[in-house]
Amino acid sequence: MSYLTPLRNIRLSHRSAIALLSMGALCLASALVAQDVPLISGAGSFTTNTTGGNTSYQPALTPVLVAPVGQHLLFESRAYIVDSINPQPHTGYDTQFHVGVAYAQADYFLNSHVTLVGGFSLIPFGTYNERLSPIWINPLQDAPLIYGIGNPGSGSGTGGQIRGNIVSNENYSITYATYFSAGSTDFQINSSRSTGGQVELYLPKARLEIGTSYGRLLEHDKMNAIGTHVWWEPANIPLKLRSEYAHGPHSQGYWVETDYRLSQFHGENSAIGRLEPIFRIQQTFRNSPDNNDELPAQNTQRVDFGLDYHLPHEVRMNTSYARQFSSSGNVNIWETALIYRFLFPTWKGKK
Repeated sequence: MSYLTPLRNIRLSHRSAIALLSMGALCLASALVAQDVPLISGAGSFTTNTTGGNTSYQPALTPVLVAPVGQHLLFESRAYIVDSINPQPHTGYDTQFHVGVAYAQADYFLNSHVTLVGGFSLIPFGTYNERLSPIWINPLQDAPLIYGIGNPGSGSGTGGQIRGNIVSNENYSITYATYFSAGSTDFQINSSRSTGGQVELYLPKARLEIGTSYGRLLEHDKMNAIGTHVWWEPANIPLKLRSEYAHGPHSQGYWVETDYRLSQFHGENSAIGRLEPIFRIQQTFRNSPDNNDELPAQNTQRVDFGLDYHLPHEVRMNTSYARQFSSSGNVNIWETALIYRFLFPTWKGKK
């Protein structure tokens, strides 16, 4: 798996590209009238993956558009432009060029408790899909093995969401998200007919978050998926601990990940302070055969060791080694990535 995992190899047709660009242009025009400045963000990257002695390469560009329209409306979209270069037995390398959209949505902020979302949106199940899938955020190159549970199809849904904050004070806050997705067999904007939601409790003093997710696939075979997650970021040390468990109709599993930025040694801009070791352990358990959930066909264990280096000017170098164990065979996985994070306004705003 690679950065294409959340995208699931969606290709964008000429007609779909024109439609999405038209939506963006309309929002940009409205934003110009409102004197709100749209932002273009994202990252460019070059990754390598060596699995079982075979090395593949993947240059990618992931632009993000965020265009506010007044005080209550926001348009946002993230695209992928990826060239996958994969080894083929006895024939050299095969190249596949992909242009895809992870999401393209409009957010309407009704009040502090309700935000309405419409369009092609990331499904709010678990934590990886919405929070860690961008290449400039994810400390490791690969998605967790259980990513496919609760994220059917492309990991995005065509429809609407209602999300917001139920209650918030100095001791705790509770947030929620619900969604409904219509089914679409168009491979450019692919989604499954599904519904579900998520509830999260955050304790600011402990910097601890506990959440649960539910998803129901409403296609011919109606199936349920449930998940829980725990995140902890201590206040006094640059440590992050993330964990997640998910159970689907044919498989289940968990992952636990921790990373520690060595910024306490002479500051985050020192040579050693730019280092960030990462460790992740994960397991999947196959309950019954299924060719569509994109999880391993056999019970699988995997351990990842990563070391990221934060260079100046928003450049980061990721390196990792993983050992994967299953009845189909054990394999070593070596990965590297060079990532450049960019952010700039589309034009100068008024002071």
